[in-house]
Amino acid sequence: MTPRRLAATGLVVLLAAGPVAAQQQPNDPLEGLNRGVMVFNDGIDNAVLKPVAEGYRKVVPSFVQTAVGNFFGNLGDGWSAINHLLQGKPEPALNMTLRMAVNSTFGLGGLLDVASEAGLERQSEDLGQTLGVWGVPTGPYLVLPLLGPSTLRDSLGVAASMSARTSPQYTDDTGTANVALLLNVVHTRAGLLGASRLLDDIALDRYSFLRDAYLARRKNQVYDGTPPEEGEEPAK
Repeated sequence: MTPRRLAATGLVVLLAAGPVAAQQQPNDPLEGLNRGVMVFNDGIDNAVLKPVAEGYRKVVPSFVQTAVGNFFGNLGDGWSAINHLLQGKPEPALNMTLRMAVNSTFGLGGLLDVASEAGLERQSEDLGQTLGVWGVPTGPYLVLPLLGPSTLRDSLGVAASMSARTSPQYTDDTGTANVALLLNVVHTRAGLLGASRLLDDIALDRYSFLRDAYLARRKNQVYDGTPPEEGEEPAK
């Protein structure tokens, strides 16, 4: 995952957006360590990310926020195209390539999402999903410092995904690239403010809720929305 997972609370939007199935026995042998990392992540989020994101939401005009989201989404579309191709899915790979080409050319470098209006819908994929399709086992559940919920398999793709989705494709200046990375983090966190409040209200144990939801959603993503029953996973 990407800077989109920079805070543990960043996963809340995924919980609200995707199907969540209870895990009977989640693979979590490192629960004690994971809970400690989650406390650390929450401390960083409450002290820094959340206040900055709230200020961003209040000060920055909504049309500018939309343009920022479109821009970084456009960068992610190229990475998704590569992962579709690696998974042997040429049609969605072509779709995502066309999305990026259209938005980069006619959408002012990706600031406008012209492709969606033209019927080219976003079909996001990442390296963790690709490894799952290739048959790499999920491995134990992990909470990564600053990056939040993950698994051993997904963590292998974190660096590659972050590099691909935030690389300075529009600039060779390191300072500008770092500012863009920070803007992406703040913009993403601002979009999660409502979802994180909802999680605080409904979850008796935030750690277990986030873990179970994350594992269920990742499984759903690897199998493109049709995961097999427990114990019946086919070889990929």
